[in-house]
Amino acid sequence: MKKAFTLPTCKTCVRIFDELQPGIQGCEIIDIKSEGIAAEDLDRMAALAGSYEALFSRRALKFRSLGLAEQQLGESDYRRLILEEYTFLKRPVFLFSDSVHAGSAKASVSAAQAAMKA
Repeated sequence: MKKAFTLPTCKTCVRIFDELQPGIQGCEIIDIKSEGIAAEDLDRMAALAGSYEALFSRRALKFRSLGLAEQQLGESDYRRLILEEYTFLKRPVFLFSDSVHAGSAKASVSAAQAAMKA
């Protein structure tokens, strides 16, 4: 299984996808805005990442506008929020059968690139 979750209007995602070429590498590319995030995929990501919080983006504009910064969020909250609003998923996310790599940090992108080639 090779899946790449992205937002096509995200300039960072576009830059990373241009670099890694996930479609050419055999990844199924999923537009999280138009297709959404399947609960099964999110659950698999969280199992591999260790938590839903690890997949959650605090940079999303709605994080502050909804007052979430002032709340104590638990794992069920992170899961629910990501499923309800695609912008809460760190992106891009590369999901493989034995690993997940979320976000645009250099180490994450490098690890995703290595996993794609394996």
